[in-house]
Amino acid sequence: MKNIIHVNQHNIKANAKGANLPVITCKTYKSNNYANNVNILDKEGNIVATIKYSKDKPLSCGAKVWIETQNEIQIIS
Repeated sequence: MKNIIHVNQHNIKANAKGANLPVITCKTYKSNNYANNVNILDKEGNIVATIKYSKDKPLSCGAKVWIETQNEIQIIS
């Protein structure tokens, strides 16, 4: 089943003004699930990447949502 992960910038902006809304939407053909942190798993169930949202502790560049992985990445241009 195909999964689409969407970052909702409107919720990020609303949270900056005091709201407490989830900013990540995980979409399939039959459901939408909302969260602030999402683990991406391989077929064996191992975590291969994590999408993180941190309103109160952004990265030094100012990013509030980012993806972390220990795996090698491939840059596609």
